[in-house]
Amino acid sequence: MTHLAPAKLWWTANDLADAMLPDVPTTQQSVERWIKRVNLRANAGVARRRTGRGGGWEYHWSALPLAARKALLAEVATPVGAGAVSRGQAWEWFEGLPEAVQAKARQRLGCVQSVEALEFQLGRDLAVREVAKLKGVSPRTLWNWLGLVEGVRPDDRLPHLAPKHRAAPRKVIRAEFDEDFYDWLVSDYLRLERPSFSSCYRRAERAAKAQGWATAPERTMRRYLDARVSQPSQVLARMGIDALKRMYPPQRRDKTALHALEVVNADYHRFDVFVAWPGSDTPVRPQMVAYQDVYSGRVLSWRLALTANADDVLLAAGDMIEDWGIPEHVLLDNGREFAAKAVTGRAETRNRFKALEADIPGLFTALGCEIHWATPYAGQSKPIERAFRDMCDAIAKDPRFAGAWTGNKPEAKPENYASKAVPFDTFLKVVAEGIEEHNMRQGRRSEVAWGRSFAEVFAESYEKAPIRKATEAQRRLWLMGAKGLTVNRVNAKITFLGNEYWATWLHEHAGKRMVVRFDPADLHAGVHVYSFDNRYLGAADCLMKGGFLSLEAAREHNRARKDWMRAEKEALRKYRTLTTLELGRALDETAPGDPMPAPEAKVVKLVQPTAPRNPAPAPITPEVQAEQRVIAVDLAAKRAPKPAEEVPRERFRRALELERSAEAGDALTDEQRRWLRGYQSTAEYRAERAMWADFGDAYFG
Repeated sequence: MTHLAPAKLWWTANDLADAMLPDVPTTQQSVERWIKRVNLRANAGVARRRTGRGGGWEYHWSALPLAARKALLAEVATPVGAGAVSRGQAWEWFEGLPEAVQAKARQRLGCVQSVEALEFQLGRDLAVREVAKLKGVSPRTLWNWLGLVEGVRPDDRLPHLAPKHRAAPRKVIRAEFDEDFYDWLVSDYLRLERPSFSSCYRRAERAAKAQGWATAPERTMRRYLDARVSQPSQVLARMGIDALKRMYPPQRRDKTALHALEVVNADYHRFDVFVAWPGSDTPVRPQMVAYQDVYSGRVLSWRLALTANADDVLLAAGDMIEDWGIPEHVLLDNGREFAAKAVTGRAETRNRFKALEADIPGLFTALGCEIHWATPYAGQSKPIERAFRDMCDAIAKDPRFAGAWTGNKPEAKPENYASKAVPFDTFLKVVAEGIEEHNMRQGRRSEVAWGRSFAEVFAESYEKAPIRKATEAQRRLWLMGAKGLTVNRVNAKITFLGNEYWATWLHEHAGKRMVVRFDPADLHAGVHVYSFDNRYLGAADCLMKGGFLSLEAAREHNRARKDWMRAEKEALRKYRTLTTLELGRALDETAPGDPMPAPEAKVVKLVQPTAPRNPAPAPITPEVQAEQRVIAVDLAAKRAPKPAEEVPRERFRRALELERSAEAGDALTDEQRRWLRGYQSTAEYRAERAMWADFGDAYFG
């Protein structure tokens, strides 16, 4: 058995232009430009030097676009049984028909069945006449319908009775326009400035008049652009990478396998409310750091602050651990307040701040929690963002905050914007009530709630789950800030924030660097001293009170489709053939009108001659020439064509064999499953599968 292939395998650029194949340019110059754009000559498997008179290059038919390959194969594909189709093909065609056409087929089937029901009593001829009179159709038409289903199984009659005008392939008439005109138009349209298609078309027409290109109407060109450039590629080019990410379906993660306090996540939220904060002359918008149990959705602890800071992250974590226990996994925002060394110091996946040997273990690191970082700028990777959305309505728009709501964005300011600032005590009370109501609200629809509240779901799992509790020594980890300091070599004092701390046993550690943990709300209460391997040494009292000081602090996406996004980027690079610089130059060349002549200066100022700023370049020495030759050889080696890779047809055949093995119940290795999942998400897989769907295994040979 041989591969299903056209009679002519190798084509020159002139042959391709004359063949008028779908999605292939119709002039030799346009074909050559397309070949250069996709770099066909770099692949030795699909491009070769033409032998014989004239020379040149010729290209294998498998390198052509999908529509062109289908057209070539359609000329050599032999139908089975002179136009006969299988049952599956007939029903597949019928399901693709509009509902109105399917209804006509069902009406015809009813007439045929009526004739067959009366045929035994009246005979076929009289039965046809009676049914034709009853149904309002001519007997000749009814006889034609009976002929269509002659010898067809009763359960397969519908596709044969459907009107056949839909079965004929549509004859597509390609509008005549120059490919250069299309390339110019597409390159102008696919820009982040998002110009309208009409303005791009007008500029392209102006360039076409100057270059002598054939054009087509605006609506025709828009249809061609939408047919050739995929919608994701257009979104990527005109709206950017973030808009492309939103087009990829979000990942749905299962929580049913978790238990209470196994995974918690935390983030900061800024309230859309003006508050009269103690000590502040102007109203502020407070921020809240909150920890939420991922399994149940319950908010476990929270703290308010003016700004996001690491101190409040530690204090809120301490509230959670003291009230409920130590979590196994912590999903944190990637902000600096959560990546602070006091919170996640010495974590392996922490990529903020400079990692030093002298760094102390952070709170979650010291407690043995596994730290996970949320994807930047991807709110859906943190479940707590959903809770914050509820609070934007249930808390921020509370009637007691009337006049203090700021709106969720600058253009959404209410009519009574900044007419009131809520007292801090009132704000604190309403927030506490709102979070409690959020936890106790009935009717939750998550996969573990089933109409219950978050608090009930958490309580049920908490009673059965293995929970780690913190000791008194561990309690100091979150109630105290942490700072690496050096003990004075002479008097063994520790100086910190204007205060001096001392104990008799510190002389044994004079000149050494220690870890000092302290209460940020009461620096005069003394400090606790640890060694750098986290051994507790003792407490040191404050000797000199340099003033009370209170510290404040604070601290949040599948992968996607990187393979899918990378494919869209490559597709966009193929569609956008002209740069903005080339577009600008073309517009400059076709600018209407002559420029106004510059006025002539009447007064000329005498300029004293000066020495030239740029002296003549120094002569090139033999050593420099030798270095330049080495660089040239290296660049030539890098530009050498790469060896031919596995052709797309063989890759798809390998993927198809893996799919069939998986369907048959055979075990695949982890490497095979990873390769198959990645390959199934590529545009090459979809194109090859479309070819295989049309021609079956004969496509492979």
